[in-house]
Amino acid sequence: MTDIIRAPEHRLAGANALLWRRGELVAVACAGVRDLDAGLPVERDTVFRIASMSKPITTVAALMLLEEGRFELDEPINRWAPELGDMRVLRSPDGPLGDTVPAARPITFDDLLTHRSGLTYGAFWPGPLAEASDEALGGDIDSHRTPDAWIEALGTLPLIDQPGATLHYGHSTDLLGFIIARIEGAPLEAVLARRIFAPLGMKDTGFTVAPAASSRRAGDQGFDAAGNLTTLRGGPGGAFLQDRPEDMTFVSGGQGLWSTLDDYLAFARLFVGDGPALLRPETLALMTTNRLTPAQRASAEVGGMPLFTHGHGYGMGVAVVMEPQQALPTICGGPAGTVGWPGGFGGWWQANLHDGTIALFLTHNMLERAQLAQGIGHGVFGAITEVAKLAETL
Repeated sequence: MTDIIRAPEHRLAGANALLWRRGELVAVACAGVRDLDAGLPVERDTVFRIASMSKPITTVAALMLLEEGRFELDEPINRWAPELGDMRVLRSPDGPLGDTVPAARPITFDDLLTHRSGLTYGAFWPGPLAEASDEALGGDIDSHRTPDAWIEALGTLPLIDQPGATLHYGHSTDLLGFIIARIEGAPLEAVLARRIFAPLGMKDTGFTVAPAASSRRAGDQGFDAAGNLTTLRGGPGGAFLQDRPEDMTFVSGGQGLWSTLDDYLAFARLFVGDGPALLRPETLALMTTNRLTPAQRASAEVGGMPLFTHGHGYGMGVAVVMEPQQALPTICGGPAGTVGWPGGFGGWWQANLHDGTIALFLTHNMLERAQLAQGIGHGVFGAITEVAKLAETL
């Protein structure tokens, strides 16, 4: 795998990867640099932003509350988020914000868990919604809004679609995270630490990097307009901050976590029955079974672009392989039933529920939609595809 990371065509500053099967580490590789400016090497304990790989973690926390009877799947979220109790829906995704119709029904917990809430990432839709979303929410990964102010602002924005209609990738997991915090009466970071990180020994995972681990933190890399690797000084549109202010209370349950190779492995092992069982088998099966109708699978999208090939479905927080021959490994590959989910900084993982194989890849090359459309940044996908192929040979 070291050769995969170092391959010039993949244009990676650095990465690490591992393969795990049935309780044993099969292979691990670390190569390249974690900081372009300082030239520091990627090591096994390098701390990476994992972006949307945060979503499965927040989802597990929510499902733990479901098991405890704290909410029902078909329950409207209004009791815990009354700010979203009277939503309106855009007639057209890129239309005027005032051209709306009433939501046909309230958003439910099931809608949030499956991204069928009608919430989206405003930046995915050029036009009035993008501008209003950025102004109202103050950022995606990092925001100076308090959680309560962020939820209130989210409630002022129209939905992109009717609740339950189809999968629109977006802020559903962020809102779910804040509702978890309200149910628990504690900040989301404290809930995740108590329920997930501590039991699994995920000592380097959190919404900030602990001072003792700061020297191991990966720098934020991306590409310039010419496709050259460069150090990012902040995300597009202020999506993230280099260093979070100490008084920032907003955390993104959908994309805000930092983690390491071994920490995320400890989490992924949940899905193959190896390690502490945080969820009952029937709840884990619910999470890892496709929840979308055929029409919803076909229409699932990110900013107007298809989210899946026809080979994937979506459970709760994870994609599910349904037709292996059509399932692109850059989401998750392997035989039917394999699950996983990638992140916007190039991180990726998948777990084969049948043979206990886990493949995990972490890097810090931010993937921007506009650049991907120009052919910049696709080397990350090439590296992921090769790691996924290795996993299938075990």
